[in-house]
Amino acid sequence: KLERTHCPFVLIHTSAFTPRTQRFEDPSCWLDLCGGFWSENIIIKVYLYLGVVLAAVVIVTGCFSYYQEAKSSKIMDSFKNMVPQQALVIREGEKIQINAEGVVVGDLVEVKGGDRVPADLRIISSHGCKVDNSSLTGESEPQTRSPEFTHENPLETRNICFFSTNCTARGIVISSADVGRPPSAMEIEHFIRIITGVAVFLGLSFFILSLILGYTWLEAVIFLIGIIVANVPEGLLATVTVCLTLTAKRMARKNCLVKNLEAVETLGSTSTICSDKTGTLTQNRMTVAHMWFDNQIHEADTTEDQSGATFDKRSPTWTALARIAGLCNRAVFKGGQENIPISKKDTAGDASESALLKCIELSCGCVKKMRDKSPKVTEIPFNSTNKYQLSIHEPEDRPNGHVLVMKGAPERILDRCSTILLQGQEAPLDEEMRDAFQNAYLELGGLGERVLGFCHYYLPEDQFPRGFKFDVDEVNFPINNLCFVGLMSMIDPPRAAVPDAVGKCRSAGIKVIMVTGDHPITAKAIAKGVGIISEGNETVEDIADRLNIPVNQVNPREAKACVVHGSDLKDMNAEILDEILKNHTEIVFARTSPQQMLIIVEGCQRQGAIVAVTGDGVNDSPALKKADIGIAMGISGSDVSKQAADMILLDDNFASIVTGVEEGRLIFDNLKKSIAYTLTSNIPEITPFLLFIIANIPLPLGTVTILCIDLGTDMVPAISLAYEAAESDIMKRQPRNPKTDKLVNERLISTAYGQIGE
Repeated sequence: KLERTHCPFVLIHTSAFTPRTQRFEDPSCWLDLCGGFWSENIIIKVYLYLGVVLAAVVIVTGCFSYYQEAKSSKIMDSFKNMVPQQALVIREGEKIQINAEGVVVGDLVEVKGGDRVPADLRIISSHGCKVDNSSLTGESEPQTRSPEFTHENPLETRNICFFSTNCTARGIVISSADVGRPPSAMEIEHFIRIITGVAVFLGLSFFILSLILGYTWLEAVIFLIGIIVANVPEGLLATVTVCLTLTAKRMARKNCLVKNLEAVETLGSTSTICSDKTGTLTQNRMTVAHMWFDNQIHEADTTEDQSGATFDKRSPTWTALARIAGLCNRAVFKGGQENIPISKKDTAGDASESALLKCIELSCGCVKKMRDKSPKVTEIPFNSTNKYQLSIHEPEDRPNGHVLVMKGAPERILDRCSTILLQGQEAPLDEEMRDAFQNAYLELGGLGERVLGFCHYYLPEDQFPRGFKFDVDEVNFPINNLCFVGLMSMIDPPRAAVPDAVGKCRSAGIKVIMVTGDHPITAKAIAKGVGIISEGNETVEDIADRLNIPVNQVNPREAKACVVHGSDLKDMNAEILDEILKNHTEIVFARTSPQQMLIIVEGCQRQGAIVAVTGDGVNDSPALKKADIGIAMGISGSDVSKQAADMILLDDNFASIVTGVEEGRLIFDNLKKSIAYTLTSNIPEITPFLLFIIANIPLPLGTVTILCIDLGTDMVPAISLAYEAAESDIMKRQPRNPKTDKLVNERLISTAYGQIGE
């Protein structure tokens, strides 16, 4: 009933008329229009028809462009429906994911960092929740949101967050809503300026020549108008719009959703791609492969009947590790999957947490019961700065106390620990155990697996009794001197199409840089697996190992490949980063933060590169905006990253980016062909005027005839060139330099006017 009453839950759109009128702001339109009114005013009786025709041409061309623009806009709007905003709601005790427009009053909604708030919500529980209210109140700083009622004004109180603001929180729906310029645009503007200049120059030249040869002032003006009309490509706007729209539709069929048409061509001129690893180069289908506890590496048992177990599951250390993995975890199984094997069940949550959830469910039984026995009191969600996730629970075995559980980057977790759990007993975390940890970490990371560290701490009951108010903003509980429990590693297979796609990029002169938050060992293994680091190419560390010498004795320029740790990047100045980007062809940045992604993008742009960047998190937005083309993930991407991006990958697949590059290069080629074809008719149209003025030969082509040729015969073939297939070498050329390789250059002008036009 609520769905029938309140859905669909969408904003009312304003009129599309106003932006379309910009079609009439084109200088070429105004040249024709001025010529038309000039003709009407100069000699109203004789040349009235000419003025009417010119004015009609401008109106018809503008209306056609309006129609094409509206059609393109409609297509782009339909693309947006391919990536609808999702909302995670809890109905009848089960979490389900629905389209945001299906949210109704009374729904319990869960929002995570980077999501757009799908409706007006009253907060009932939150953990470190902040929202961006700048679009509503003008506040530039994120505003804290909590269950407490703090103000009578809904815009000021902390327990209300509003539809379309960007936000981790849970709330009940209280109200729903009413049902830098891209290179291609600058190229087209550059072309229009050239043609306008040429038209005005030739028109004035003919005007002056006519007066010198003794023609009347009125006849000279008619020559001026004819020359201008002959030079202006009336069908250019329609041709460009059709080319861009066709390409956008083709790309959508290949899982590349373009948010603005001009981004298509920008992708074609890309010379560097900075790509995330998880989900883009890999399948984002993680499975727990190994674990390390009690100073031993064990293989995970992924069979449904647990017949392949390689360790004693009664081990108290394993019990503690499994409990941390189950409690410090926000992933849940979706409802209605009772008869489906655990390994094939769908989950709601992060890929890593989903892998842990399935592993613990298989090994230890129902995780939901485990969580019910140890209810969560508070948590600090994972973020790219801290690189850990923490939650505090009320365990069943400690009726008056709390247990703190934490997971995250192994080195970060180890730094917060002073003891380690061995055979169920806490032991000092001495150098011997730290070395054992490091060896296990490197071994698992070397397999290309993502490794997570786990620790816990039983909070003193006298200081933190049941009912204690934990503050995650001003942390009032210990997060150091914890007890390290173990490691768990997950395998995420590379996508099958990625090695071939990376090879295509290399042959097309495009540098592919991997930027990931994983450990350098893991990142390097994956980079070699997908071809970002080619077989036979060595890093400085590889050369040092081969020669059995210290790393600092190796000349960095001898290594074609390079793996840069985020901690090293943090201490680098711009000159050192530029040196790395210039001297190494195969680069991997590991253990980086989203903020460092921005530094990498700026470094690439300093080298003159056209940079494409992939991102999925809210913190990736600055890099997506800074890049020449930002590419968000359609499946795993946050709403904020999708808003910041120019393009969305519907399948999160790196190979789709390469398809987009090919389409971008194709549209540049086809636009060039269309413009060259359009310009070739200018000389044959101008020549009769020249002969008429100089040799007094009768004028075979009048202004109206020229317009009929331009609009009646030239436009359709010019548009048809947008359907041209790609040349065989399109992905074997070097990326074009936007500063020197223009859409319209001297070679094209000389060919169109001087060779083909004659």
